Parts: sequence; structure tokens; C-alpha cells
Amino acid sequence: MVGFKNRYMVMEVFLNPNRDKVGDDSVIITQFNVSKAVKESLLENFGECGLASSLGSFQVKYVNSITNVCIIRVSREEYQKVWSAITMVTNIANCPVVFNLLDLSGSIRACKNAALKCEESKFEQYKLMVGDRFSSADSDRMNSYLDRIKVLEH
Repeated sequence: MVGFKNRYMVMEVFLNPNRDKVGDDSVIITQFNVSKAVKESLLENFGECGLASSLGSFQVKYVNSITNVCIIRVSREEYQKVWSAITMVTNIANCPVVFNLLDLSGSIRACKNAALKCEESKFEQYKLMVGDRFSSADSDRMNSYLDRIKVLEH
């Protein structure tokens, strides 16, 4: 018996890429927001049939609202369609966004390793950006996100 083959995409979400100031963003990226935006893009660009064929394995497995990194699972047969739909997403909750693919892998283990490496470097950048406003609560939130990545399996 052969298992169901999936692809895992580690994506980075840039909120409002044309903004001038660095600071609080107007929207918080969540699993629901990302999933809804991708499904709407699939429906708009590939129709109901394209959406239905892609939803079999589609799931947003992880989203970090601090670093705006997410992990998306999709079937091996449909990953190119979902990837192209993701590149056509222009906004989430009326906030302009741009997605960037950081890693594409066939196993959740390889995806976890790539996401952990990316999260650690992006969190260091976040600490430098925030400066003296960085608190222990931010560190605790980030540690909880890293723990969520480490337990991702199914």
C-alpha cells in the first residue's frame, strides 16, 4: 500500500510591501486568513473544478504571526496549481500582501527543519527591529511558535 503523497511549502508573507514605516501592521496573519485567501484565489483563477481538486489535501499547517512564516500542505498532483494561486493572492483582509516561497519539500520533517532555520533568523531580525520594545512576552510567544513547529507531524 502506498501512502498519500503531499508537498509542503514554507511561505513567507510580506504584509503591505509598499509601506514606508516599520511597526504594527493592521492585520494579523492567521491560519484562517491564509487559507481563505488561497481558496478564493483558487476559485477565481481555476474555477470550481480547480478548487475542488485542490482541496483534498490542502491545509495551512502552521502560521507565525510574529515572523509571518507559514507552512502549507497540498497534494503532490496539485501543488503547482496551489503555488500559482498563492502567487496571485494580492491581499488578506484588505491588506496588500506578497507571498515568497522559502522551501518546497515532500516530507514534513524536511519542511520542519527549513522552517525552524528560517524562523530563528527572522526572529533575530525582529528583535533588532523592535529594539528596546522587545519584552519577555514576545520571547515566550516565539518559543510557543517554535514548539508548535517541532510537534508538527500530521
